[in-house]
Amino acid sequence: MPRILGVDIPKEKRIDISLTYLYGIGRVLSGKILKEVNIDSSKRAKDLSDEEVARITNALQKSGLRLEGDLRRDISQNIKRLMDIGSYRGSRHKKGLPARGQRTRTNARTRKGPRKGNMAIIKKAEPAKAKPAAK
Repeated sequence: MPRILGVDIPKEKRIDISLTYLYGIGRVLSGKILKEVNIDSSKRAKDLSDEEVARITNALQKSGLRLEGDLRRDISQNIKRLMDIGSYRGSRHKKGLPARGQRTRTNARTRKGPRKGNMAIIKKAEPAKAKPAAK
């Protein structure tokens, strides 16, 4: 597997798809990078030479894009900042609810998690007590 910016990209897929395994790179950006370094996008990742992998890595580093760990850190810091200043969006993140105005009366199960406490409690019928024998 070729390794770019510390991430193993799948070798059986085309290189334009393989580059999308890097966090922060989508299909469009992948195509632009490959055009910039003159690599055919239909080429498989396993067919890349070491020199071509180095060209892709250099292009990504020189582009000034935030990728992988830096991008993840920036996003988490932005969310933490929203929570610290007490904004509405920050409070929604704290509560684990949708932050962009979606309805929550129904749906929103991805953010809210599985339903809680909706199972009916069925009491077991108590066995009939034996009557005292009459004398």
